[in-house]
Amino acid sequence: MTSTAEPETIFAPPTITTVAIKGTELRFPVNRIFCVGRNYEAHAKEMGMAVDRESPFYFTKSASSIVESGTTVPYPPGTSNYHHEMELVVAIEKPAFCVSIEHALEIVFGYACGLDMTRRDLQLNARDKGRPWDLGKNFENSAVISEIVTARESGHINSGDISLSVNKDVRQSGDISDLIWNVPDDFRYHRRVFKVLAEIPGAAFITRVELQVPSRHIQSAGIPKNNLQCILD
Repeated sequence: MTSTAEPETIFAPPTITTVAIKGTELRFPVNRIFCVGRNYEAHAKEMGMAVDRESPFYFTKSASSIVESGTTVPYPPGTSNYHHEMELVVAIEKPAFCVSIEHALEIVFGYACGLDMTRRDLQLNARDKGRPWDLGKNFENSAVISEIVTARESGHINSGDISLSVNKDVRQSGDISDLIWNVPDDFRYHRRVFKVLAEIPGAAFITRVELQVPSRHIQSAGIPKNNLQCILD
């Protein structure tokens, strides 16, 4: 018989990472974060890469990298080229594996906006050498996420403006309808290679929607870099 008792550990395990839900004190537990790479044509071109419409690719962030919107975060070590990237976040509430594209949205709990904070110089150095992007993408405080708006309240989002402003200066602006792969498309490909959603819900999909804008660089000094906030209306 398999024991259901919690195993003893040599030190206290980390607390569960959770995200606020609009209109309730309940919170959304996050198990994993999957990010869809180069999902916006202007950004792919900005990065000097061809637009690939055959299939999306993914990179991941640790749930421990999440910080809530409005949190003050330090400038990260090891970089002199720190960028923000505005994102649509999709919160998954139900276990699912090999879900059909017709039923893909049934597993969506809600939506948020997020910032994919990126150490761009480390990412590009790894990319040019054919290495993983972890150092550039998956680090402390690299996933800023707003409170989640439930799909019941917002409906499923397939179009609408999304933007980022710094001191009222618009740095990024786009429309969700301009995604190369929309949310059901992302699930259609993801379901073939990841079984984790069949076992444990609580995944967050981060899918890029920003337009090419001249300045995403965050200076290593100055107040604007410290208070990072994203709000989904």
